[in-house]
Amino acid sequence: MVTGDPAREAPEAPALYRCEIRHVRRSPLRHSLRHRTYLWLIDPAAVPVPPRGLRALARFDPRDHFDGTAPSIAAGLERFLTDHGEPLPGGPTLMLAHARVFGHVFNPLTLYWCHHRDGSLACVVAEVHNTYGKRHAYLLHPDGTGRAVTDKKLAVSPFFTVAGRYRMRLPVPGDRLRLTVTLDQPGEKPFTAAVTGVRRPAGARGLLRAAARHPWSTLAVSAAIRAHGITLYLRGLRVRRHDPVPERSPAPGPPPGPPHSHTPDPRRPQRGST
Repeated sequence: MVTGDPAREAPEAPALYRCEIRHVRRSPLRHSLRHRTYLWLIDPAAVPVPPRGLRALARFDPRDHFDGTAPSIAAGLERFLTDHGEPLPGGPTLMLAHARVFGHVFNPLTLYWCHHRDGSLACVVAEVHNTYGKRHAYLLHPDGTGRAVTDKKLAVSPFFTVAGRYRMRLPVPGDRLRLTVTLDQPGEKPFTAAVTGVRRPAGARGLLRAAARHPWSTLAVSAAIRAHGITLYLRGLRVRRHDPVPERSPAPGPPPGPPHSHTPDPRRPQRGST
């Protein structure tokens, strides 16, 4: 069980966070990425639906999460917890992610904070997507400061092997958002990603303001990652061979519908920076 104040209530959702994302690579060469965007904090059991004229700016699709076969995001999360032997907490859940914008989505990291009925944190699920179209979810039990450690299981970048551990700090978002993920490999910490943000209302006006500041926000994130990957490649960073990672068999369910995002063909190599 996670330590901390059991009386603390989960923040209200939905909300928007105006964010800055920073990637810092320390080895074998130094390089950094800085990008501004916005993220949604939602209850996956009560997915927000914007007014009809704004729905192209925010849509949450269960096919974008977990194995893509669940009828809802909340059902996919529940299936994941059950498959991993985690008792269902029974309290509120918060999900931090990009929504689909004009049909496109790319979520390098989606987070789910799962609470007990008394408001205490039960666990965190960190779902990682790479630019090859692969995904993997990690079940975490952070300490009272939001810190957790887990073995790396998914190749995220063509420039790193599937070796090492992630050291994460994932406190529940409040008025401000402060997240860090550090890759820890033997003798070094070659990469850190950080997300900082400020909470804003998620009404129609707030969504319009966020979309006006960051049009095509999810496409911009994936384009920035690929652009920095190309830069690293041109600077001489060697593409690393990745050992296969065992895949968990999909849970029974109807097959996913036809793809409807601009997700790259996983058979074609992509250049990522993380």
